[in-house]
Amino acid sequence: MTQDKSRQYSSQVVDGPTKAPARAMLRAVGFEDADFNKPQVGIASTWSNLTPCNMHIDGLAVEAGRGADAAGGKSIIFNTITISDGIANGTIGMKYSLVSREVIADSIETVAGCEGFDGLVAIGGCDKNMPGCLIGLARLNRPSVFVYGGTIAPGANHTDIISVFEAVGAHAKGDKSLIEVKQIEDTAIPGPGACGGMYTANTMASAIEAMGMSLPGSSAQNATSDGKLQDCHEAGAAVLNLLVRDIKPSDIMTQAAFENAITVVIALGGSTNAVLHLLAMAHAIDVELSLDDFVRIGKRVPVLADLRPSGHYMMSELVAIGGILPLMKTLLEAGLLHGDCLTVTGKTLAENLGLVSPYPAGQQIIRPLDNPIKADSHLRVLYGNLAPEGSVAKITGKEGLTFSGPARVFGSEEETLERILDGTVKAGDVLVIRYEGPKGGPGMREMLSPTSAIMGKGLGQDVALITDGRFSGGSHGFVVGHITPEAQQGGPLAIVEDGDIITIDAEQNKLEVQLSDTDIAARLAKWQAPPPRYRRGVLAKYAHTVNSASKGAVTDALDD
Repeated sequence: MTQDKSRQYSSQVVDGPTKAPARAMLRAVGFEDADFNKPQVGIASTWSNLTPCNMHIDGLAVEAGRGADAAGGKSIIFNTITISDGIANGTIGMKYSLVSREVIADSIETVAGCEGFDGLVAIGGCDKNMPGCLIGLARLNRPSVFVYGGTIAPGANHTDIISVFEAVGAHAKGDKSLIEVKQIEDTAIPGPGACGGMYTANTMASAIEAMGMSLPGSSAQNATSDGKLQDCHEAGAAVLNLLVRDIKPSDIMTQAAFENAITVVIALGGSTNAVLHLLAMAHAIDVELSLDDFVRIGKRVPVLADLRPSGHYMMSELVAIGGILPLMKTLLEAGLLHGDCLTVTGKTLAENLGLVSPYPAGQQIIRPLDNPIKADSHLRVLYGNLAPEGSVAKITGKEGLTFSGPARVFGSEEETLERILDGTVKAGDVLVIRYEGPKGGPGMREMLSPTSAIMGKGLGQDVALITDGRFSGGSHGFVVGHITPEAQQGGPLAIVEDGDIITIDAEQNKLEVQLSDTDIAARLAKWQAPPPRYRRGVLAKYAHTVNSASKGAVTDALDD
């Protein structure tokens, strides 16, 4: 066994006479004698051609491998799965979306653990494969770098995938013809890259960079740019430096680093899914993180970015003025970031930001600290008799800060969408979508189709929606998700009836139904849990093992 710490895993696989069979297998895939003495770097690729977010990642993986090889390692590329929320949204296929995060994490851990990779580069380009990659890297705790696949270019007339979803609602209202919807459909997605607003993909890429697990600038690059290829090459090389210095994810993904990630997500007006994913990532690396941390940090961090879905600009436009690095430097200088956190460069966050220039004068995308879009966080953690263990709202203030109205209750996303489009849903309603939680769905589907239909029908200021499911990063409006305990587990959401008055208060952080504790208890005493929707396969297994959304909806919390 070698004493070389940079080969502590691969040496167990390839060193010595007894490992001749393993070396023979590896010679067939391109290893030569000298390669057996090099650290092995696994390149986890999420390539597939089923979604524009990941259709180009095979080329990025090759470039990351070249970078690792040039720095003295031996790269091995392997694949994991990805799914497309944009394609599956509004269908039963979305039940598999959050599930895929766990499958991705499991597969990266499985391959790297089996094959003895000493370090890793993981390349992700869509909502679930990014946190899935980070969870896998955290579990392995071997020197690693994450690379974001990059953002898509805008479609014609400044459109993107959310433009298509909202066009469906506008057609139902009568504001767009089928020809106009088809024109948007045809031109909104022009090529490779992740969805173009500050939706979940760009949110998570930014959070991961702020955490220090990506190279500076990785989160704000166009998917097909030379800069993204260079980012991949440098990431491969960076793993070798981390191996030499024995810097692992546990050295980088600290409590302070998670606080940096939360701070940047808030400043960017990022997705509610960041709450779910950061909780899961923290669990994987044994960092104590809770919903209350988002509350605490949110009280002092403003929303500064005028980015879609609630704002005007796209990620590609933020890329053009410098990405998130000038924003992070502003936050650091204001005392809102921990500058002493170690990063995958081997330097601290403060050192990485030292030479970063400010945004160009006159830009309108990122506001100054003294003129924020919102003075505190848009990510609101609401408690109350409908959410005893918490819920998560995305309220920028443009929707107002309170909403009260009669419940209109639905048992699925599909039923809700039909009633929005056919005019059943009226101004003033609080839509309740239940049995869509991690266990009840199972899979905690995104409610992008209903929220987009609400916006498209011009009801964004007049209708609220609450659910034990979750939301796309593209959702906006008066929406509350992640309600816990979920309905399937007997949470109070299960006993809400049509006409019950529900109040959402983002000032007092309350989610309440106008019922007494006695009334709630009486209804719960009569309630019976619906039978599981799936009894075999991955959805049944997920429903059996997943924990609460308030804890990240992870499947390996065996002590819960």
